[in-house]
Amino acid sequence: MQKMFVLNILLTCFFYSSRLQAQQPLRVGVAGLSHDHIHNLMNQYKKNQVVILGIAESDAQLVNKYKKQYALPDSIFYKSLPELLKHVKPDAVLAYNAISEHLAVVENCAPKGIPVMVEKPLATTLKDALRIEELAKKYKVQVLTNYETTWYNTNQQIKEMVDANTIGDVRKMIVHDGHQGPKEIGCSAAFLSWLTDPIKNGGGASRDFGCYGANLMTWLMKGEKPISVTAIVHHIKPNVYPKVDDDATILLEYQNATGIIEASWNWPFSIKDFEVFGVNGYLHALNGNNLQQRMKDKYEDVSVKQATYQDNIPYLSDVLSGKTNPGNDLSSLENNIIVVRILEAATESAKTGKKVML
Repeated sequence: MQKMFVLNILLTCFFYSSRLQAQQPLRVGVAGLSHDHIHNLMNQYKKNQVVILGIAESDAQLVNKYKKQYALPDSIFYKSLPELLKHVKPDAVLAYNAISEHLAVVENCAPKGIPVMVEKPLATTLKDALRIEELAKKYKVQVLTNYETTWYNTNQQIKEMVDANTIGDVRKMIVHDGHQGPKEIGCSAAFLSWLTDPIKNGGGASRDFGCYGANLMTWLMKGEKPISVTAIVHHIKPNVYPKVDDDATILLEYQNATGIIEASWNWPFSIKDFEVFGVNGYLHALNGNNLQQRMKDKYEDVSVKQATYQDNIPYLSDVLSGKTNPGNDLSSLENNIIVVRILEAATESAKTGKKVML
């Protein structure tokens, strides 16, 4: 009887401990502070939704800026990612540096078995993307890509409705993404220094905002690669952005559908919307929470439910725990390899004036 009592106590403690462990916030390392999306993570940190074990940043001005703004302790800062990983073992590393530096982050983390989540897009070149894929497979680690539009309730609902055949087979997809321009809306100097660099960012608006449409369309088409990519880019503000394009239209040709990506730093306002035409109807996500449907000649507002995930940290936590399988979802490596293929083909098409076959 006494042994049974002790056993029950031990089991209770074990399950209680397991439950507490499951509730623990993700413990992350941070690679770089030059991407302005880092403020999203910092706000999650302030709300105790994530634990920051270490930040790798060599720019002293950036370090001092974030120390002051978010009351971060000196002890979590390191000059480089290799130095950070010598001292701490995070659950994952989040990259907030130039896109061209994503490969180096994975090269440092993957051999140590540490998963990585980068800000969109995955890489500047297909060569880098395929090397990232090779490392992820070799060391069996997750490499995920974070997009703002992944967490839009409307986009998730469009996918559900298309999968449920609400509007019939998809025939045309149109995505508008962008704003007045990164300088015009007040992006930081550190962010602008690489966002407007053709090597570090891979291009201008065509990369910065073209990736959103490529990501959403690859997802909606269930991982199908387009047959061809055709792109037109403009340099409307050469005095502001001398090195990169600031407006792009990218046409994706599928077997039975067409995708049109309109990416720009020349919109009169910020926009991230998604239009899908099916055989029987039309869906239009105006933003993250407003969705319209048209079946014949009448527009109707669709009641939008809250998606399972509202931001990247809970999603990443569930992927790492095995609760969620990325598959070909918006953050998955599989999807984002195709995104980089599309973006690289778009750059080639814009340079040559020709359709690029995939």
